[in-house]
Amino acid sequence: MHNIDIDLVEMTLDVMKYAINRITNVSPSLGDIKKEEELFDLVGETITPKGIGGERAFQLFRDVLVKSTVPIDHPRHLAFVPASPTRAAVMFDLVTSASSVHGAYWMEGAGGIFCENQAMKWLISLTGMPDGAFGVFTSGGTAANLSAMVTAREYWRRSAAHVNRKGLIMTSVGAHSSIKAMAKVIDADVHLVETEDRLTADLLRREIRSLPAEKRQNLFAVVATGGTTNAGIIDDLEGIAGVCREEGLWYHVDAAYGGGALAADSVRHLFDGIEKADSITIDPHKWLFSPYDCGAVLYRDPSLALEAHKQEGSYLDIFKDEGASGFNPADYQIQLTRRLRGMPLWFSLATHGTDKYKWAVERGISLANIAGELIEQRSDLSLVRPPSLSCVLFRREGWDPQRYRDWTYRNHREGIALVTPTQWKTEKGYETVLRFCFINPDTTVEDIKLILDTLKD
Repeated sequence: MHNIDIDLVEMTLDVMKYAINRITNVSPSLGDIKKEEELFDLVGETITPKGIGGERAFQLFRDVLVKSTVPIDHPRHLAFVPASPTRAAVMFDLVTSASSVHGAYWMEGAGGIFCENQAMKWLISLTGMPDGAFGVFTSGGTAANLSAMVTAREYWRRSAAHVNRKGLIMTSVGAHSSIKAMAKVIDADVHLVETEDRLTADLLRREIRSLPAEKRQNLFAVVATGGTTNAGIIDDLEGIAGVCREEGLWYHVDAAYGGGALAADSVRHLFDGIEKADSITIDPHKWLFSPYDCGAVLYRDPSLALEAHKQEGSYLDIFKDEGASGFNPADYQIQLTRRLRGMPLWFSLATHGTDKYKWAVERGISLANIAGELIEQRSDLSLVRPPSLSCVLFRREGWDPQRYRDWTYRNHREGIALVTPTQWKTEKGYETVLRFCFINPDTTVEDIKLILDTLKD
């Protein structure tokens, strides 16, 4: 299994040929998603006592299985929050895996961790956090939010009055679903402020003051959003920072999607106040053009994260030794074992420079504004709200939820685009609408017109 033979050499060449073809493909298929039983009928049993051989297994993946996936970097994949990793980042993801470096401790991964830390310094500089602030790369926004919440909760429990108490987190309805999900993981309650639009300082202050005394005593953190997933809305980060300071609360900003826009001069002012956060989540695998899975959590005071996350064990003692001294990413987030997921970002930044990153992010914002203008020119379409960051919410007049779903599946089936409906809360309840999210700078105005034209039916 670990021998180097002619079969391994041939397989290596096949894999590299596939990778080169994929990286250089400027027009990948949108994929044809099949049911599990359909895929099994096509490929059969693949895990057997004797194995089916690398050549056969790779053939099945290349010719059948990968065709039943949707490439996240397709220029007309505008659903959810897509991604568009640079080719440099994708190539270095291959290098990261091939290098077999454990990225938890400096003793094993010094050179790779150095690369990650260089990229992290750039992220810190985008936020404007003070000297001493630092962070670590995680598997994504969910793990980053969880790591930040654990740190906040442990800091709150420094007070004897809070030991063994169930904490409370306050955020808005528009916050990412991982906030509520990760609160369950740490057995904390969540109080939702009923706004899917911008969470303001006044609204937050009123909500805190409306809490019963016991709940107020349990409140330990506020999570603001730097670019909601649904609509790209940025909360009142400056005002919320002031409320958290007044109330003695941990201030976390979830900018998993929107954090990439910190690099864009045109919208940077909308994030004023983010530098006052105690912790921040940013996902480079969203709008900073890294491959999955690369998130990041940034701390104003990393020593608090170290106190919350550092693991103890006799087999780990060597990492405390002076000869092994250095930055240990495992001490600042929930994972011990970790790959060097920040290295592809470092390589891409080193290759292209930060100016090109600024341009690519600005391109997503421009595409959203152009899409908004095209929508307003159509009598059968209307904007739900003005474009925000790279998100556009709009409706097709006269359509019900089923028409939106049918349109989504038809466009995907025909290889035109992947655009999915979402819901937007109005005074009358939740309305089903359409949503664009622009990440890929290779998306063109003609792509947008092509998609909008399919709404004429």
